[in-house]
Amino acid sequence: MTDATERERFEARDENDVLAGVLTYQLTGTIIAYTHTRVEPAYEGQGVGTALARAAMDDARTRGRTVVPICPFLSGWLDKHPEYEKIVVRSTRRIK
Repeated sequence: MTDATERERFEARDENDVLAGVLTYQLTGTIIAYTHTRVEPAYEGQGVGTALARAAMDDARTRGRTVVPICPFLSGWLDKHPEYEKIVVRSTRRIK
């Protein structure tokens, strides 16, 4: 996993440096909003999305950031990983 800060996204690449997926974000001060997760079709079902989510959340925790999970995939992933709840801010409404 690589934080491509100039593109505002985390990137997952395979052993041949082919892009497997991305998790995009918007950073404002110490607040980071994760906006979208995309896994390339050839890599679906191989844990790429999970690896991106974990890397992004671990990075946010290490840097003392507050996370706003806009991305539906990440929001669902966080429902299964309560160990990150202390750094997550959620709305009372779900946007579909």
